[in-house]
Amino acid sequence: MLCLILVFGGCRKKAFDEYYGRPDNLQPPIYQVLQQRGNFTTLLAVIDKSGYKPTLSAAGYWTFFAPNDAAFQKYFTANNLTLDKIDSVTARKIVTYALVYNAFQTDHLSDYQSGAGWVPGAAFKRRTAYYDSFYTGPGPEGPNTVLISQNRNAATYQFGDNNNKYIPYFTSAFFASAKLTASDYNYFFPGTTFSGFNVVNGTVVNKDILAENGVIHEIDQVVLPLPSLEQKLATNSQYSVFKNLYDQFMIGYSANADITSRYNVLTGKSDKVYVKFYSALLSYAPNNENFLKLDDNDGQQNGYSMFAPTNDALTPYLNTVILEFYKDIKNLPPNIIADLLNAHMWTSIVWPSKFNTTANSLGEPARFNASADVVEKQFCSNGVFYGVSQVQKANVFSTVYARAYLDPAYSIMTRLLNDFLKTQVTSPTLKYTVFMMSDATLNALGYGFNTTTSNYTFTQNGSTTSGATPKAALQRILNLNIVPTPNGELNSLAGDGIAETNGGEYIRWHNNTVSSGRTVELGQTLTVVDSRTYSNGKVYFLNSGLLDAPTKTIAADIAANAGTSTAQGPYYDFYQYLINSTAYSAAAGEINNIQLGGNYTVFIPTQAAMKQAVVDGFLPGTTTIVGGVKTFASFTTNPTTTADKDLVARFIYFHILNGITIAPDGKKGVNGTPFPTLLKDSQGNTLNLITFNQPNNLKIQDNQVRTATVTPPNNNSYFPATSNYLGNRALLHQIDNYLRYNY
Repeated sequence: MLCLILVFGGCRKKAFDEYYGRPDNLQPPIYQVLQQRGNFTTLLAVIDKSGYKPTLSAAGYWTFFAPNDAAFQKYFTANNLTLDKIDSVTARKIVTYALVYNAFQTDHLSDYQSGAGWVPGAAFKRRTAYYDSFYTGPGPEGPNTVLISQNRNAATYQFGDNNNKYIPYFTSAFFASAKLTASDYNYFFPGTTFSGFNVVNGTVVNKDILAENGVIHEIDQVVLPLPSLEQKLATNSQYSVFKNLYDQFMIGYSANADITSRYNVLTGKSDKVYVKFYSALLSYAPNNENFLKLDDNDGQQNGYSMFAPTNDALTPYLNTVILEFYKDIKNLPPNIIADLLNAHMWTSIVWPSKFNTTANSLGEPARFNASADVVEKQFCSNGVFYGVSQVQKANVFSTVYARAYLDPAYSIMTRLLNDFLKTQVTSPTLKYTVFMMSDATLNALGYGFNTTTSNYTFTQNGSTTSGATPKAALQRILNLNIVPTPNGELNSLAGDGIAETNGGEYIRWHNNTVSSGRTVELGQTLTVVDSRTYSNGKVYFLNSGLLDAPTKTIAADIAANAGTSTAQGPYYDFYQYLINSTAYSAAAGEINNIQLGGNYTVFIPTQAAMKQAVVDGFLPGTTTIVGGVKTFASFTTNPTTTADKDLVARFIYFHILNGITIAPDGKKGVNGTPFPTLLKDSQGNTLNLITFNQPNNLKIQDNQVRTATVTPPNNNSYFPATSNYLGNRALLHQIDNYLRYNY
């Protein structure tokens, strides 16, 4: 029985070994494969010094970019070194930076390992086994504070993530997918030919060498860990002004108990460890070796870019542009400094051939000449670094927005622009004219901003309201002071003109004076005292006040130009018919069917035209026969019959465009465009008028194909009360004919 047990036991062991044992064709581990190849003797010695022989001789799953003996000979010659001068620290750097997590043959090395699966041709970096870990530098504990870099953006740190560096490589598959060429590679590595598979400045001379614990790619250069963007920026004093902006304003320190405990255990020291972090106002942290971490491996397919201006470029820009009103850099608000830095930071790789098509966090391309403006360039572990002889002139500092943004005297206007119009007024392709609104002027009108509650306020007679109501009022005022001028229509305010503002209301100018509906109501004259031109328009400064929103009703605007019975104004007869008609609400002081916040155009016939309307039976009045011809005798502005009252109401409603404000500027209703009036027929259908609008020549066609022309404004007086009269979201025009409807 014992013999049988021994026989059967031996058979089972043999079967087990045959099934689970090491296959005969399995390659040995990476270390042993390197030994077999025969041309990695120096690398093997370096591996031994690094302490990584056990790792590379055991089970695992690695990609190893292995420099051959010839690579080390070039490295020794270039750096005046010998193998015996390579210490364990340097050896560990060489080995761990060449050692990539997970095994990748060339069939997948160019693919991005996304959470949703492989993305072919999208990867050019891999995470290595190398990381910087703890270091000492300036911090809360003095010049030798123990620090560790943040490993996430937005001033955060994730314990357990060592902030491993990435190594870049460049394959034909990736270049084809990214639409890059060899020149993009040679821009950074001019001494190396692009082979279709390069690792940093090295060439892969043998690929896909299989081992039990991974894959080896033989390269002809020794590659040491690349610096991060933070480390690179610190290596050259010609960028010290730029670097100081980070150091002085954008860096903070946070003690971390977990990291401190780990450090104390590893070193036996009792120092407190601080995470060095960059402000969350920045688009990324230059010391973060990871990418955005929207996906765990997203660093494989992208990185950061930094364009660092030299001191000679940045210093005069700071003094003349950024500090014009703040004088001392210490007085600058953090958001201005952040915008200046973010203008030079990209959360993507800006390839040399794609300066004009790769946008930074401000949505702007790299406005540099890759040949003339770049004085230094380097691929880094977390992105690419460009030293440049020019400043990136960000839109926030070069457009009309800049005038308010960079002057603390316009803080409320800046907040309003940020809330409502920043995207538009900072676009270099959208042209604007801006009338400046200082804090002092807005305060004088009762408006302010409560920084504690972050609310706009309005104070009147000692009572303050805040929130949506003053914010809406300020938005309307802001829109009145910003005019889209795609063709530079307001580059000169000499002469006379009218312009539609951003909110759809109109302003007028006359010999370097300007007016809005409110200034007309108050009888004010605002004089332009200065101006400045920016990349997308012009800003004007007024002697006092601002272009405020009108408060009167449209009926009151008509009344303002009606005069009296003894001193009749141009709108007198129309107004008399209006206030005595069913179209008018005496309680509201407004025309019925006028909606608050709506836009309107009112056409008011001349007295001669209204007389003709009486003769033709479109207004109540009396006529006489002279020489056999019906002739006007008098207006009946307060008729007694229902029929005559309805006649007046229809007349008035048909002379008001509903929902549109049109000026004779050739912009709206150019070639026979129908617009609705306030008049509806007996079936409830809205009746239209048709406009033909050319500059200084606005014609209106009625239902019976008759034409009326807007009369020219009387430019002998300031803001004449004939045509182009600025009402409350309305324009009032006098026309040389009355308008007939089919009813």
